[in-house]
Amino acid sequence: MEIKNIKLSDEAFFAQRKEVLAQWPTGKGVDFDEAVSYQKSIAAEKRFCAKLAAADRDGVTLTQPRAGVALPSEHIKLLQYLETEGEADLLPTTIDSYTRLNRYKEADVGIEKSKESGRSMLNGFPAVNYGVEICRSVTSALTNPVQVRHGTPDARLLAEIAIAGGFTSYEGGAISYNIPYSKNHPLENTIAHWQYTDRLIGLYEEAGVSINREPFGPLTGTLVPPGISNAVAVIESLLAATQGVRDITVGYGQCGNLIQDVAAIRSLRLMVRKYLDRFGFNDVKLTTVFHQWMGGFPQDESRAFGVISWGAATAVLARATKVIVKSPHEAMGIPTMEANAAGLKATKQLTSMLRDQDMTENPAVLAESAIIEQEVACILDKVEELGKGDYAAGAVAAFAAGVLDVPFSPSRVNMGKAMPARDNQGAVRFLEVGNVPLSDDLKAFHREKLEERSKTENRPVNFQMIVDDVYAIGKGFMVGRPQGTK
Repeated sequence: MEIKNIKLSDEAFFAQRKEVLAQWPTGKGVDFDEAVSYQKSIAAEKRFCAKLAAADRDGVTLTQPRAGVALPSEHIKLLQYLETEGEADLLPTTIDSYTRLNRYKEADVGIEKSKESGRSMLNGFPAVNYGVEICRSVTSALTNPVQVRHGTPDARLLAEIAIAGGFTSYEGGAISYNIPYSKNHPLENTIAHWQYTDRLIGLYEEAGVSINREPFGPLTGTLVPPGISNAVAVIESLLAATQGVRDITVGYGQCGNLIQDVAAIRSLRLMVRKYLDRFGFNDVKLTTVFHQWMGGFPQDESRAFGVISWGAATAVLARATKVIVKSPHEAMGIPTMEANAAGLKATKQLTSMLRDQDMTENPAVLAESAIIEQEVACILDKVEELGKGDYAAGAVAAFAAGVLDVPFSPSRVNMGKAMPARDNQGAVRFLEVGNVPLSDDLKAFHREKLEERSKTENRPVNFQMIVDDVYAIGKGFMVGRPQGTK
């Protein structure tokens, strides 16, 4: 199918909507006009857009965990604990894996098994199966705003039910919830599905209800060069804005080098704003989210707190609007609510202590930010060329050509030629550029940085560096150096 970055017409949207709401019986419980009225009844302090805007204005970094279980009563109990004991500023509802794959019958089985066993047999909350009223029972039971976090290539029905159910922020995107998560989903299809999702949010906006949208910044979460993730963020922001979305939070996943991570958030905001303004979306409100380390964690809880605290410090020094918090049980699976709260409190300590410090204008940060901005410009210029000015068509063509290439992606859409490794200071560089269209100067910069490490470790720049780096933080290091290297 051919895909274009064009705003869906009302005729096209509502024709598709009949099919979307018929996917599962709870879809019949969605009434758009009634849902708009319900959203308007939600107090400002419980709205994501309002709380993010206030934090951005005041220079505060808000905290938000990941969390979700199968049964509504237990899910409410979990979120209430995280906002009281964990002091979370913003709350999630993480959706289960069956729902993410639109396998609602299996989610139903998981619900029944959870009731029988008395513990969650799903790794999240099956919002589609429960429908609008139960979602409202969750969102209304909490003091703080609540966001849906998932990982769904086709998130149309989930969006309909979740927003009608009182959630005021919706995560994901056509690229970021396909390429890092799926093997066989054509990108054209996910762009079309997310055009529907974003047009739905655009219709709420036009009706006087602003819903926050957050593309998933970390992508695969494993040593993704910020030039790649920031370029994807620009594209997903443009796709969302085209459909009428007016409040966007763009994100980035921590790589570990303080200078590079601060520069990545700084350049992310600048480049997304630049492209939104260029295409006439000056009225889109923009905030940022920093994701604490998404890779392997130490199994020892004390060491895990070290990783969490480093992410917390980086987020606030980068002036991110919010930080997604990990737990000290990260290496062991789904955390207890106590462990989740502990990660939040450790993060809150750092965001409070460092609130008055700002590294975004540090000379080293400015230099690194310039590098990232050049990389993003190189990539997006080629995406625009391939799409003949259209960023939906351009994104499809760019992945096919390897111009956009996400390391460690399972997707057949992704070429997989670009490979990262850390330099001598732990910043993520391109070991293999693949077909990513960096300038000769940028290619030389990345090679020089890795050659510095090569000399220190007395070994050639090669694939083993990548392997060593992937496991390094879980072993207590940033750079995966050979044993005996000083």
